Amino acid sequence: MAMSEVRTPSWLDESKESFAARLEELAVSAGVARASALATAWSGSLRRWIFERGVLEPERMSDLPLALREALRTAQPPLLATREIERREAPDGTVKLLLELADGERVETVNMPGSSGPTLCISTQVGCAVGCLFCASGLAGLRRNLTSGEILEQFVRGNALRPIRRAVVMGIGEPSMNLESTLRALDAVHAPDGLDLGVRKITISTIGFPAKIARLAEHPHRYQLAVSLHAADQGLRDQLVPLARTVRLEDLHAALRAYFERTGREITLEYVLLRGVNDSAAQAQDLARWMKGLRATVNLIPFNPVDEAPFRRPRREDVDAFASALERAGVTATVRWSKGVEGDAACGQLRVRAEKRAEPAPGTEKESC
Repeated sequence: MAMSEVRTPSWLDESKESFAARLEELAVSAGVARASALATAWSGSLRRWIFERGVLEPERMSDLPLALREALRTAQPPLLATREIERREAPDGTVKLLLELADGERVETVNMPGSSGPTLCISTQVGCAVGCLFCASGLAGLRRNLTSGEILEQFVRGNALRPIRRAVVMGIGEPSMNLESTLRALDAVHAPDGLDLGVRKITISTIGFPAKIARLAEHPHRYQLAVSLHAADQGLRDQLVPLARTVRLEDLHAALRAYFERTGREITLEYVLLRGVNDSAAQAQDLARWMKGLRATVNLIPFNPVDEAPFRRPRREDVDAFASALERAGVTATVRWSKGVEGDAACGQLRVRAEKRAEPAPGTEKESC
């Protein structure tokens, strides 16, 4: 399907000045007294309710005039362009939200508990063009990019569940293919009048296009960088991550060295372990050799089952052996067993299953125009 453009932007797509102007216009049309004089103050209050307090229902915003609260409740387009249509909670406390956008497309965001506080995982695109064979996100291809406001709305909805302490851009989509909107959203989240998350608490995950890595190195806010590697062998990586065929491993290595030299920030390499495919001790040694000269750690992620993927979750003893082989080679490695397996935790899985439920039964399809 060809990538489409969003038609109804979120209020959060606006600059602060345009946001205030939009609020003033709404207040004037609703006949709220002194709208022009107080719109800027009301705008600041409204943003504090959304970002700092996690309150998304206008009727609860008690320091705004009653008439303005009612106007916000019925505003078209609405204050938030997304709508929560499904929520799944796993026994470990992980909460996954399926959000419907103004044009009917859907994305996921996940609030995950942790020892240092909740982490939010957010999406940057509707679908994904990368085509990782083990991931549900790209099964239907790329539909479109998210706007910065749609990305921000995931943050405010996720934060409203419980205040977040970290954020990872590891949901549906390849962030580097929607980089400017992603950075605008993250800069708003990092801002003191946003969620005030520190740059070291925000991680962007990418398959590693060298030019995009260079762009991140030049950005004023040095967010943490994670690269989805999954294999240190070019042929195997090309199979597992089809779009990565355009990125030679030696070029990626050079880009990561340059990134560290420019930023001083250590990189995380993400490696999804697939049983019998990339989880042998010999492949761990290949990875350690490829990493020579890099300031990086490895995040090992045992495969999270996806209905359509022909892979199996690795055995725990194989995961431990892989991690031990890396450590013997002097590589720091951690194992991240995915949160919320019981709650459709595999990235994109909840969206895929919801779309399948929405498909018409055979013989009931509408005729096309």
